[in-house]
Amino acid sequence: MSATAFANVYYKRATATPKACWVCYKPTTTVLATANTTDFIYACDTHLTDPTFASQIGESGDAFGPGGANKLGLSAEEIAKVKEEWEERQRLKKEKARAKEKDKDGVNAGDVGEKKDEGKGKDKDVHKDSASSSSTTPKSPSPPLTAKPTPTHQRYSLHRDFFAMRLAEHRRRRQTKQLQELAPRLPGAPRSAIS
Repeated sequence: MSATAFANVYYKRATATPKACWVCYKPTTTVLATANTTDFIYACDTHLTDPTFASQIGESGDAFGPGGANKLGLSAEEIAKVKEEWEERQRLKKEKARAKEKDKDGVNAGDVGEKKDEGKGKDKDVHKDSASSSSTTPKSPSPPLTAKPTPTHQRYSLHRDFFAMRLAEHRRRRQTKQLQELAPRLPGAPRSAIS
């Protein structure tokens, strides 16, 4: 076994039933747990903001920071493809907005009949383009949606004194368990009289 049973990295999670805070004994549904749930501590949000109890570990591990796309498992081609589709949709929106402005200007200018016919033809073409792009767009956003549901919990590091207390408690529990396993195997005290 290593010198430390677990690392000083705790993840903030919510529970259904409130229990007493480890420090102030107020009921809380917030729990700090290690990755493999070797250790967990119920702590109220007040103590999580207290720097003498725990400090939040930087958010460099989230998927939206620099290099986060690599952590989501996206390749450069997939990113370029999604970016290109997004630019295409933005371009179509701008064209549609311009066409609507021209229609409004045409109505105000008095060329109502001709502009409406031209506008309808353009709207149909734009509508067909947007329909074809919308039929392809539901396919492209699907992969990011499947990667998104994995929740990222806030990470905390306990103050060194509190972490030392947690380690001491686990060490005591482990020693108590070992003693209970060892006690039945030890020989009993002699019962005969000394002669």
